[in-house]
Amino acid sequence: MQHWNRRDILKAMGFATLGSVIPSGVVAKNEGILSSEPVPSPRHPAPEKPVRVIVLGAGARGWGAYSSYALKYPGEMEVVGVAEPIPLRRERISKAFNIPQENQFETWEHVFDKPKFADALIIATPDDLHYGPAMVGLDAGYDLLLEKPIAQTWQECNDILQLTEKTGAIVAVCHVLRYTPYFRKMKQVADSGEIGDIISIKHTELIEHIHMTHSYVRGLWNNSDESNPIILAKSCHDTDILRWVTNQPCKKVSSFGSLSHFTESNAPAGSTERCTDGCKVERECPFSAIKIYRERRIWMHHFSLDEVNDETITRELQTGRFGRCVYRCNNNVPDHQITNFEFENNITASFSLEGLTYDPGRITRIFGSKGDMYGDGRNLRITNFSGREHYTWDPSQSRMFESGHGGGDHGLMHDFVRAVAFQKPEILSSTIQVSMASHLMAFKAEESRLNSRVETMVLL
Repeated sequence: MQHWNRRDILKAMGFATLGSVIPSGVVAKNEGILSSEPVPSPRHPAPEKPVRVIVLGAGARGWGAYSSYALKYPGEMEVVGVAEPIPLRRERISKAFNIPQENQFETWEHVFDKPKFADALIIATPDDLHYGPAMVGLDAGYDLLLEKPIAQTWQECNDILQLTEKTGAIVAVCHVLRYTPYFRKMKQVADSGEIGDIISIKHTELIEHIHMTHSYVRGLWNNSDESNPIILAKSCHDTDILRWVTNQPCKKVSSFGSLSHFTESNAPAGSTERCTDGCKVERECPFSAIKIYRERRIWMHHFSLDEVNDETITRELQTGRFGRCVYRCNNNVPDHQITNFEFENNITASFSLEGLTYDPGRITRIFGSKGDMYGDGRNLRITNFSGREHYTWDPSQSRMFESGHGGGDHGLMHDFVRAVAFQKPEILSSTIQVSMASHLMAFKAEESRLNSRVETMVLL
């Protein structure tokens, strides 16, 4: 099997910068003024008929993030099939889209018992179930919307890429941040030369303490042996943004991080295996499952309850993974990690992943030769050294879609349905050809953390 080489990835990176970046409005440059005009209409029209999709995995992403686009824009996308082992989820999406019984399946394998009956697959299965449906789906002639990460190993990612190239299919990877007005503006400014040549970047992801415990301590991504390392499962968004903004190949990676807090040795005296087991410190614990799920009723999208009330939630906490004490969860992913990247043209970037924070979000500082840019996830502040000028760009008026990730979830779907309808992968900025580079950055970061050495990026 032929492997993807360095020339291939550089070629892909070149066309990626042209893919479907919605230009932003003219922004006033008077110091201190917040100004923003609505994003112009997309340059690609709506498809003449809906793109037909099959949803593999009808959880929070498959149902809430992606197939929900068809509820708002039924003329653009139609959900015609679903594979989901949890009956409640399968029935919910089937009812919403009137999916016939013969197109409702318990597992993804059963979809392929039938001849091809849609244009594309939305693969939103758990991380360890990306590779199988992607390979079989490509072989069956489907285009793919593939939730990140692509797969669990670099070789599996490369297998999917090679089959994509062989079949000529369109495979979009769900790097949804690229499809938000905020990060598109950041990319536009970086490419424009407004702050000069990029010299270095400092980027931080604040996961927020409850999100950290829900997903990476109690949750489905708490053990890298069963899912993926956190820098791939969570922060391949961030490695992707760094590569996208620098527009340069990464050469070297070093990373440090550990699981410092959520360990049994830090369990408070009087705590128990579960928050519902009479824990003596439950009322004062910031990670109490009773407070998070039963009292505040947040982060419950991984619960599959026919009815939501105190009794059903309590029963789930008494038996399911989300009721466990955060200090006794068989978790092994770091709760903090720092990674340094060296790109071509001597650009350096530092990335800090923080799991113990009060506020969620991302903070980015880009240092250029003529100015710099600071973003707090809400606004961008662009400065000019020579004129000592600055302006702040507010993306709120430029949001085209009210969806998750600052409009990025439906921004991705908007471009994906057009890419499939017109068979133009260049409409997308996050094809698998592009996404391989930032995935390798994440794989190498984890290797560096585990092996305590600088890793060199070598694309097979």
